[in-house]
Amino acid sequence: MDEQTLCVSILQNINDGVYFVDKERNITFWNKSAERITGFTASEVIHTSCYQNLLNHVNEEGEEICKNGCPLHKTMQDGITREGLVYLHHKNGYRIPVQMKSIAIMENLEIVGAMEIFHDYTEQNTLLHQLEELKSLALRDQLTNLPNRRYIESFLELKKNDFMSFGIPFGIAFIDLDRFKSINDQYGHNIGDEVLQVAAKTFSRMVRNSDLIGRWGGEEFLGVFCGVDMDSLRKICTKLKTMIEKSSISRDIDLKITISIGATLFRLEDTIEQAIQRADQFLYKSKEAGRNRVTTDDNK
Repeated sequence: MDEQTLCVSILQNINDGVYFVDKERNITFWNKSAERITGFTASEVIHTSCYQNLLNHVNEEGEEICKNGCPLHKTMQDGITREGLVYLHHKNGYRIPVQMKSIAIMENLEIVGAMEIFHDYTEQNTLLHQLEELKSLALRDQLTNLPNRRYIESFLELKKNDFMSFGIPFGIAFIDLDRFKSINDQYGHNIGDEVLQVAAKTFSRMVRNSDLIGRWGGEEFLGVFCGVDMDSLRKICTKLKTMIEKSSISRDIDLKITISIGATLFRLEDTIEQAIQRADQFLYKSKEAGRNRVTTDDNK
């Protein structure tokens, strides 16, 4: 086996996604892990250009970076290796946070292209992996693979006990998919189910290990965020809203998804039911104000 064949074999079998681009930013190599992480096969991406925005990378603010501010492109210009966390668009529509590194490819002291190495930032710590360890399937929603209402209620009781005993704050977010009935009526329940699954996969990749988002019922989800103040709760909810807005289902249709959120901090005088009801009231205000927005205690 010659040296080049050996290198290709190694790159094809590592756990990180790897792809190469030439000076015109045309993709020339796409390994098996890149296929696994993104859902796109090598035959679908090789000879396409990364600036065609196939992966549609966005930053935490939801700004597109493949066309403007692309780390790979900057590395080809100055040869400087760059690292960062970006959110790529999986072929099935949901967002995945990936840790990436761009490296210049040199030949005779000249930059002739670049490579990007990336891995799923949540593969070892996702809520879905935690759910695999749940002892009972009775605690998991079968369609979305998220915690179901029964599990959420148990989790809320634990967080309330932590709050009452140790003063550890937590926030509750009531989340609703916008115009979901219209989606079901126009496209059918199969597409409706797919919308729920895309939203759930995005949610599960956005939460910290200490937090939880589960399916409350129908198109409603409930998030529980631990150790937060009002500012951080609002930022978490805004990030969720933005990442869902940047997700879509693309087949014969290009169906955009948005959510409305009502969020509140648990208070000393609250029961769990009162806190949920208050978050639900804020959700209603988000709907009244035009949907695709967040309403919290401090902007009600």
